[in-house]
Amino acid sequence: MLGFLRRHVRLRTRVAECLRLMRLLGPTGAALYSWQSWRRDWWPQDRPYWLVSKDSQYPLLCRPGSSDLSVFDQVFLFREYAALDDASEVDLVVDGGANVGYTSAYLLSRFPTCHVVAVEPDPSNFAMLSTNLRPFGDRVTLMQAGLWSSCTGLKIVEQPYRDGKEWARQVRAVIPGEAPDVDAVDIPRLLQAAGRERISILKMDIEGAEAVVFADGADRWVGLVDRMAVELHDDSQFGNATSIFLKAIRGQSFLVSSNGELTLCKRALRGQDSVTLA
Repeated sequence: MLGFLRRHVRLRTRVAECLRLMRLLGPTGAALYSWQSWRRDWWPQDRPYWLVSKDSQYPLLCRPGSSDLSVFDQVFLFREYAALDDASEVDLVVDGGANVGYTSAYLLSRFPTCHVVAVEPDPSNFAMLSTNLRPFGDRVTLMQAGLWSSCTGLKIVEQPYRDGKEWARQVRAVIPGEAPDVDAVDIPRLLQAAGRERISILKMDIEGAEAVVFADGADRWVGLVDRMAVELHDDSQFGNATSIFLKAIRGQSFLVSSNGELTLCKRALRGQDSVTLA
């Protein structure tokens, strides 16, 4: 009897998980996700594989044994960026720290008239980013660069940050006489290159360098951003990003909230008071 009950519980658990995946990814996405999960456990692959979500217009490539699957889960299963879904008239989206393009794909699919500027410094991530966003055509501008407070040269940091995986790549400014790995780009020049006056959505997940971006000259551009989704890192070489970020948006009419690891800002409507996280 005990064995029957255990099998019954396991079956119910599997059915509940299948239904959850179908609700979040759609039938095709759920079937492919489950198949890839089984294959990872029993038949490990060394080549990238495809994943599908109802929230992405096109399939997305994922590297086995990397942090890519965790990022996919954050975006499409945990739906960390769903708080942006109610944005209207979305034109320019800047994806700072675009990694392999899952968030960009989500936003491009959610807002079919927007243009995304995807910025990623790591060459391996950038190669995957280019593949994943290629189907979106001229709706995307790809930049192998690092988001920074000025246009300078950057080195990719060799010392591992956090788990040391692909989603935790850091950059730093070059020192005199040092050859850069990639160029840096700042928000004003991104706006100028895009030919836009405002950023509808600024997504930023740059492993602590947001402390640099918001510390130096943020007053030149923060007022030109309608919404932000920023992952703040307080344990990096760049210092306490949260305090720097909150100082940078002080006086702006932002409603501030959080969802998972993200700090979210959107412009308050007339008559609403701005809110800042404690």
